[in-house]
Amino acid sequence: MNNRLFYPAIFHKAEEGGFWVTFPDIPECLTQGDDMQQAYEMAVDALGLSLTTMEERKEEIPQASEPDVVEVGDGFIVVVEFDVAEYRRRHCSRAVKKTLSIPEWLNEAAIRAGVNFSQTLQEALMDKIKM
Repeated sequence: MNNRLFYPAIFHKAEEGGFWVTFPDIPECLTQGDDMQQAYEMAVDALGLSLTTMEERKEEIPQASEPDVVEVGDGFIVVVEFDVAEYRRRHCSRAVKKTLSIPEWLNEAAIRAGVNFSQTLQEALMDKIKM
């Protein structure tokens, strides 16, 4: 999955106020909000949950439709941006233990310098995979 995805969403005005949101490319992805800002934020979260669940289940991630070909009915199109890396940082932060080996001299130098090994490894890995 790319790090930044853009999916068209259809925002519908709700009779009781606010908006309800659907994604034509992911029909099971629905949400709502009391105002435009909350509806957009909820749409980002709903899209993230849907896409990461599909990825975990090894389901194919649908291609995003071009906004100009989406039928909107009684709503209007808003393109929702989903930042995969940011979502994972916020929602998938369960730590896992890793055992690794480094040269003794490097270990001693890092300890003397007060290096946080876990943080350094995380930063290096994120840099390596371009997150």
